[in-house]
Amino acid sequence: MNTRNLVVGGTLAVLVAAAGGYALVKNGTAPAPQAEQASAPVAPMELTDAQFARLGIKTAVARLSGEVPLGAVPGVITLPPESRVAVTAALPGAIRQVFVIEGQEVRRGQPLATMVSRDAMELGGSRSRASSRVSLARANLARTEALFKEGVIAGARVQEARAELAQAQSEAGEASRILAASGASGSGMVTLRAPISGRVSKVGVQTGGPVDGMTAPFVVDAANAYRLDLQLPERLAANVRPGMTVALPGIATGRILSVGSSIDPATRSVVAKATIGGAQGLIAGKSVMVTIGAGSSGEVVSVPSAALTRIAEKDVVFVRSGNRFALREVRLGGSGNGETAILAGLKPGEVVATSAIPELKMLLGGGGE
Repeated sequence: MNTRNLVVGGTLAVLVAAAGGYALVKNGTAPAPQAEQASAPVAPMELTDAQFARLGIKTAVARLSGEVPLGAVPGVITLPPESRVAVTAALPGAIRQVFVIEGQEVRRGQPLATMVSRDAMELGGSRSRASSRVSLARANLARTEALFKEGVIAGARVQEARAELAQAQSEAGEASRILAASGASGSGMVTLRAPISGRVSKVGVQTGGPVDGMTAPFVVDAANAYRLDLQLPERLAANVRPGMTVALPGIATGRILSVGSSIDPATRSVVAKATIGGAQGLIAGKSVMVTIGAGSSGEVVSVPSAALTRIAEKDVVFVRSGNRFALREVRLGGSGNGETAILAGLKPGEVVATSAIPELKMLLGGGGE
C-alpha cells in the first residue's frame, strides 16, 4: 500500500514539473538567452573575392556635397512685424469715398480714401489768416525801415516789426505743415494715401463712416518680404543654424534667422524663423514645405540613396574596410538627385555598399526590417 502511494506521488510530481516547464516556455521566460544574443551588435563580415564577384557588390565614397538639402520641414508663411504699416488719419472726420478693397495691391502714394474734416477746415482758415498776417507784417516792416532811414523813428521799432513778421511766418508755416502731413486741403478735404507699396490687408471703414485719430482705417502689408515659421524635427534641429539657406522650391529663397533653444513637448520639434523675399502666390498664413539647404560651408556628407536600408527600425549603411563590411547606423537628412544627406554616423571618404544590399543584410544577420 505504501509502495503504491509512493509511485503515484512520484508520477504526479513529474507531471507538475513538466507542466511548470511548459508554462515557462509558453510565457517566453526560457528564450531569454536567445533575446540577448539577438540584441548583440552584428560583427563585421569579411568577404572573399569570389563572393564579391558573385554578389556584384558596388560601392561609393561618402562625399561632401552642396547639392543635397539637409531636409524638408513644414512651415507657415507669416509677415515680419516691420512689413505692416497702418494708415492713420491725423484729423477726425467722415469718409467721403473709398477707392480700394482688401487684398488689392497698391503703390506708394496711391489714394486709398477721401474724407471731410471740420478740423481741416479750421486749419485751412488758420493758414489763410496767418498768410494775411504775414503780408501785413511784411508791409509794416518795409514802412518801418523806411521811416528809420529818414530818422523819424528809433531802431527798436524796426526790430519789433521784424519779430512780428517772423511770428506770422511761423504760424503760417505750422498750419501748412499740419495740413500737408494730414493730406488735407484748405477746403477741409483729406486724402488718405498708401505709405508703402504692397497689398491692402485691412479696410476698416466704409463710406460715410467716422474716422478718428485713435484707429487705423487701412493697413498695408509690404509685398517684398515674408517670414517663415518652421518646425524642425529633433533629428534636424542640432544641424540647423542661423544663416543657412531655405527655399520654397520654384518660388522663393531665403535664410534662417533664428533657431529655438528648446523642444516643444507636444510636437517634439524646435521652432525656427526664416526670412524670404516676395514672390507671386505667397500668402500670409499659408502652410508650405520648406527645404533647408546645406550649412554655412555649403556642403554636407552625402551618399547614393541606394546605399541606405533599414534594420530593426534604424537607418543603416554597410561600410567597407578592405574586404570587410560592417553595419553602421546613420541619421538621415534630405534627399535629391539620387543622393541623401547624412547628418551623423558617416565621415567623408568612407566607402559604402550601393548594391546587393538584401544579400548583405542576410549575410550579416539583419534580414528583417
